[in-house]
Amino acid sequence: MGLGNCTVVTHFILLGIPNTDGLQTILFFTFLAFYLCTLLGNGVIFSAILGDPRLHTPMYFFLCNLSVLDIGLSSVSTPKLLAILWDQSRVISLGGCMAQVFFWHFLASTECLLLTVMAYDRYVAICHPLRYLLIMNRRVCSLLASGSWIASSFHATILTSLTLTLPYCRSNVVDYFLCDIFPVVKLACADTHVLETVAFTNIGLVPLTCFLLILASYVRIIYAVLKMNSAHAWRKAASTCASHLAVVTLFFGPCALIYTQPHLSQVLGPPVQIFSNVVTPMLNPAIYALRNKEVKSALRKLKGDRTHAR
Repeated sequence: MGLGNCTVVTHFILLGIPNTDGLQTILFFTFLAFYLCTLLGNGVIFSAILGDPRLHTPMYFFLCNLSVLDIGLSSVSTPKLLAILWDQSRVISLGGCMAQVFFWHFLASTECLLLTVMAYDRYVAICHPLRYLLIMNRRVCSLLASGSWIASSFHATILTSLTLTLPYCRSNVVDYFLCDIFPVVKLACADTHVLETVAFTNIGLVPLTCFLLILASYVRIIYAVLKMNSAHAWRKAASTCASHLAVVTLFFGPCALIYTQPHLSQVLGPPVQIFSNVVTPMLNPAIYALRNKEVKSALRKLKGDRTHAR
């Protein structure tokens, strides 16, 4: 059905990861382990923060949101990728494909905005410590978090709507392991100039703006710490910001490679996207847990409560 010009496409076929013949079993168990660690790690972080009143602060409120996003991002593509590797189940319906497009851009955009909000939170904590709880009160935190989710839903809805309204009557074979806008749009038999312009503008503008805001926050933080001229201030700032900087690097690095190097998409696309979808959500809770004394204390408390309950 995929090659007839007059036949409407009702489903797509995902080719999966290129050049992996004979490695399907190894990759399946590797990605399955990553996915289970992502669910477990982020779930434990979320539970530990909710269960410890000492962590009911703005920073950990945003970290809870990040854990939910990491679980969602990993779940957008990993289950289908596992199905492809295990039993060659490559078929995905048109609705399922559009759902992947929507939720990938919705969750990725939300995480981009949330990381920006977290950078602002660190700026207020270091540069205005005496007014921190006044500025970052519960209402402000709720507005910043909900605003990130709502703004991203509009962003993803626009992109998905434009993608869905295109007629697909050529090949239904997606040369990728998930439905993303650019691999799917190649299969449309209509003018895609408007969608491609909107997609490049939105996908480029949102991360770039967020990155510049994060950069501005850290420039102000460094400037404030230099003015303090204190080794203790340096250590406190490093302890406060190191985890966030590591997560920002892991998030924006793959995004930059995927969407700023279109000519290298065939080479860089699959491994970078897999790293972004499968590996990064697993690393984020480990980064925060290993570098944060409060989180480690909450995890020990959570472990003690479960042991006591048994």
